[in-house]
Amino acid sequence: MGTKPIQPAASSDQGAAENKTEKKGDLPRSKNRVVTMAKYCSSLLLLGLSLSALLVVAFGAGDGETKIGTYELKKGKMSLKVTNYGAHMMSFIVPDKYGKLNDVILGYDTAEAYKNDTNSFGATVGRVANRIAGAQFTLNGTLYKLIPNDGKNTLHGGPLGFSKVVWKVTDYKPNDVEPYIVFQYLSPNGEQGFPGDVVAVVKYTLLAYNQLSIKMKARALNKATPVNLANHAYWNLGGHDSGDILSQELEIYASRYTPTDGELIPTGKVVSVVGTPYDFLKSNSVGSRIDQLQKGYDINYVLDDKEIIRRGNKRGLRKAAVVHDRKSGRVMELFTNQPAVQLYTSGSLGETKGKGGVVYRKSGALCLETQGYPDAVNHPNFPSTILTPSKPYEHQMLLRFFTS
Repeated sequence: MGTKPIQPAASSDQGAAENKTEKKGDLPRSKNRVVTMAKYCSSLLLLGLSLSALLVVAFGAGDGETKIGTYELKKGKMSLKVTNYGAHMMSFIVPDKYGKLNDVILGYDTAEAYKNDTNSFGATVGRVANRIAGAQFTLNGTLYKLIPNDGKNTLHGGPLGFSKVVWKVTDYKPNDVEPYIVFQYLSPNGEQGFPGDVVAVVKYTLLAYNQLSIKMKARALNKATPVNLANHAYWNLGGHDSGDILSQELEIYASRYTPTDGELIPTGKVVSVVGTPYDFLKSNSVGSRIDQLQKGYDINYVLDDKEIIRRGNKRGLRKAAVVHDRKSGRVMELFTNQPAVQLYTSGSLGETKGKGGVVYRKSGALCLETQGYPDAVNHPNFPSTILTPSKPYEHQMLLRFFTS
């Protein structure tokens, strides 16, 4: 694709983001370049890139410029279209109970259209998904000031987060038994105010029995930094053009949630869902209690350790949620290795023209964003989302689709 990892120049706001400047540990620019590249290549290998893909990423090949493109994976009747702009999912097609195919995520017809997207349709969001209070945090004695883009807070990594950059395609095997594509992005020190250089990798794979695997990995190259990636697909199992999702049934394997203030910032408490509109411990329609909430659901659930898929001696994936659309018969099961999941029922979605000219409206889809706890950098009692060069990040999602 391109010749070297994309490194957008930090804006003047980004450059002034740290209250305390740190020179030591920054990536050298010239005389230590060989050492730096060796460390970078080592990190890419640890993230699972093949040697041939690594050589393309590290040393370059092609025309010297990474271009925006679209890529398709197919397996059986299932198909996925993605773009390297923001590592977005553009469409996902699966059959209903009658065998009819339909696209079950909201989005746009072209990759270029995602440049103006304000809804994060199908995006890979980061460096830190969800909100960071006051657009700042303190790490190892240094106060880092980010770029606010949600009132005074930072949302999904800032105005130019991971969903607003071009990723490099490092591996693409559409004809494999398990078709897959791998995207990679090098986020430079100071980008959107975050410390240190981070290399991130996203891999989409189609598996047997209508299963979609999404793996997101990251490694801090030289400084400790928060990382919390999330897939922001808007799901409507009736089809992206089928109206609202209020009658679709939802079960979330979480007996607790993290309440928020008026700006959707966690208060730091972790409380029971029992007796609240957030209780989906038993399957219920999305719209059954949504009128008790001003803008619908936009809340983080703390997942229970139930329904674990074991993988040898390693800790497996926990079951996070099940969605069922009775009209089409489609069922989606979600598994993850993350501790939490954000339920968002698109309450802030205005009239947005999407694929095929379809107008998407409020409650037109739901997002199930597996993640670390929101604003964990400002809540010591929350599980840490801090990466270090010796502590990589690995986020797995498995989505199973069938009909009932």
